[in-house]
Amino acid sequence: MEFNANKVDEANAVVTATVSKDLIEKNLDKVAKQAAKTLDIQGFRKGKVPVSVVKQRYAENLQQDAEGEAVRDILTNALKQLNIKNDDLVGEPAFSKYEKQDNGDIEIEIKIACKPEVDLGDYKSLIPAVEDKEISDKEIEERLEEMSKSSAPLEKIKRKRMVREGDFAVIDFEGFVDGVAFEGGKAEKYPLEIGSGSFIPGFEEQIVGMKYEEQKDVTVTFPAEYQSKELAGKEAVFKVTLHEIQEKVPAEIDDEFAKKMLPQEENATVETLKEKIKEQLKNAEMGKYYREELKPQYLDTLVEKINFALPSTVVDQEVNFALNNKVRTMTEEEIKGLQEDASKVESIRDELKGDAEKSVKATFIVDALAKAEGVDVSDQEVTQVIYYEAMQMGQNPQDVLKQYQEAGYLAAIKMSMIEDKVITKLLDEKLGK
Repeated sequence: MEFNANKVDEANAVVTATVSKDLIEKNLDKVAKQAAKTLDIQGFRKGKVPVSVVKQRYAENLQQDAEGEAVRDILTNALKQLNIKNDDLVGEPAFSKYEKQDNGDIEIEIKIACKPEVDLGDYKSLIPAVEDKEISDKEIEERLEEMSKSSAPLEKIKRKRMVREGDFAVIDFEGFVDGVAFEGGKAEKYPLEIGSGSFIPGFEEQIVGMKYEEQKDVTVTFPAEYQSKELAGKEAVFKVTLHEIQEKVPAEIDDEFAKKMLPQEENATVETLKEKIKEQLKNAEMGKYYREELKPQYLDTLVEKINFALPSTVVDQEVNFALNNKVRTMTEEEIKGLQEDASKVESIRDELKGDAEKSVKATFIVDALAKAEGVDVSDQEVTQVIYYEAMQMGQNPQDVLKQYQEAGYLAAIKMSMIEDKVITKLLDEKLGK
C-alpha cells in the first residue's frame, strides 16, 4: 500500500494515494467471506452461504465496504507516519479527491485538520483597562419605585373619570374584519394597561378618554408582519366596552416592604434592600460593560497579536456557514445570478474568508485561555442555562434542550459559556476583585 503523507503546516496535512484494483478485490473477498458467516439467505443454511452468492446479491454494498477498508488503512498508517493522534484531529478527515480510474484503481486525496499549537505569550498584559462602574443613589431609588409599583395590586379608582395613560382599562372587546368576527379577537373583563404597547398599534391610544360603560368602535390596521397571515395588513374594527378603570397603588417603601421583597433575608430593612439592589444593578452594568465593550476589544487584540496556523477545513466550514446566512437574505433574482455564475459565489466566499479566519482563530484562542486558566463548563451547567432561558420564555425546557441537541447547538453554547467565563475571570482579576 503506497501513499504520500505531508504536513502542510502545524494544523493541516494532506494524504494522497492510489488504491489499487487488486487491493480492493482482496478486501472484497475478505468482507464477502465475513458476511457469508452471518447472512440469512433463503435456500442456504446460515453460515453456509457461498461467497459467490453473497458477492452477487450485495455487490454494491460490499464494494463500498472494500473501498472503505482500504481508505481506513491508508489513513491509519498516514496518521501514524505523521505522528498525529486521534485526539489531535479537528473534525473528520475530508476527501478533496476521490476518482475511479478506467483500470479500476482509485485516486484519493484526503485533507486532515489538526488542533494548532497556540502560544498565548503574555496574554494578561493585553487585557484592556477595566473601569469599576458606580451605581448612583438615583438609580437605586428608581429601581425601588419600580419594585413598589410592579408589586402593587390593581385597585379600582376611587372616583369615576376618563381613561388616561398608565391606567388599567377593564374592557370587553370583539374584533371584526369585513364585518366578520375572527378567531382570538374576543375577550371579556380584560385589564389592558394603557401605554404598554401590548395591543395592535393605535388600539390603546383610542381607549384614552373613554368613560365608564362607554361603548366605542376602535379601528386599527394589523401590521404587515403580523403572525396570523389571514389578518396581516388588514383593517379591523373592535367593538369595545369600558367597565372600569384600575390603577396600581404603590406600596410604601419601608422595612415591611423590604421583608416582602427579601423573604430569605432575616431582619431585612430598607437599607438591606438598597444594598441588594445596588449589587444587582452593578452586576448587570458590569456584565454589559464586559460583554459589549471589553470582551470584543480583548479578543480582537488577541486575534491580532497571536499567530498560528488554522485548519483549512474548519475555516471552509465557517465560510460555508456565513455564505448560507448571506444567501438567506438575498432576493430570488440574486440567487439565480449566483446559480448561473459560479465565479460570483467564489467572489463572495473570498469576501467572507477574512472574518471566518478571525472567528476560527478566536475559538482556538479561547480554548487555549480556558486551559491556561483552568476554566471549564460542565454539561450540567449548559443544561441549567438552557432550562432557565426556556422557562423565562415560557417554553418547555425539555423540548428546547431536545431541539438544541438535534440541531447540534450544544457544543457552540458550551463554547460561548466558556468564553464568557474565562474572559470575565481575567477582567475581574484586572479590576482587582
